[in-house]
Amino acid sequence: MKSRYHTPILSPNQCGSNLVQTIDAPLPLVWSMIRRFDNPQGYKQFIRSCTMRAGSGDDIGSVREVMLVSGLPAETSTERLEKLDDDMHIMIFSIIGGDHRLMNYRSTTTLHVDKETKGDGKTVVIESYVVDVPMGNSKEDTCCFTDTIIGCNLRSLARISEKMACMIRN
Repeated sequence: MKSRYHTPILSPNQCGSNLVQTIDAPLPLVWSMIRRFDNPQGYKQFIRSCTMRAGSGDDIGSVREVMLVSGLPAETSTERLEKLDDDMHIMIFSIIGGDHRLMNYRSTTTLHVDKETKGDGKTVVIESYVVDVPMGNSKEDTCCFTDTIIGCNLRSLARISEKMACMIRN
């Protein structure tokens, strides 16, 4: 699945990356948070609120407008759900508007049972993205910024999921 969903073809003015987070929580629990296109602030700490503009968040083509926390170089982002597969645990969304510089941004997230623990309740989350490099920025700066945001989100997802899993186990 990694080669199918996480090896994008980049044009010369684009950059992209893959980030991986292993989470000590069962896949269904982690997926229940990620699949909530209507509630990204449930684990993405840079999102203040989310309003659905079209669809419910469960159907392809749903559009959300997220309000970002202060301190980021933007206030809003408008995003469209491109794919949501509950069987394969895949979510793909694109940024289609907002007051930021992430043009033609497309994110793909897949979840996998951690094979090293042989199904012992760990989940591997892979998130990859492709984005245009803004005029005046380098590929390295663009990827560094985007990797930082996604990395923080994945660590937040891990903390929240692991805490929930611990509460369920006890």
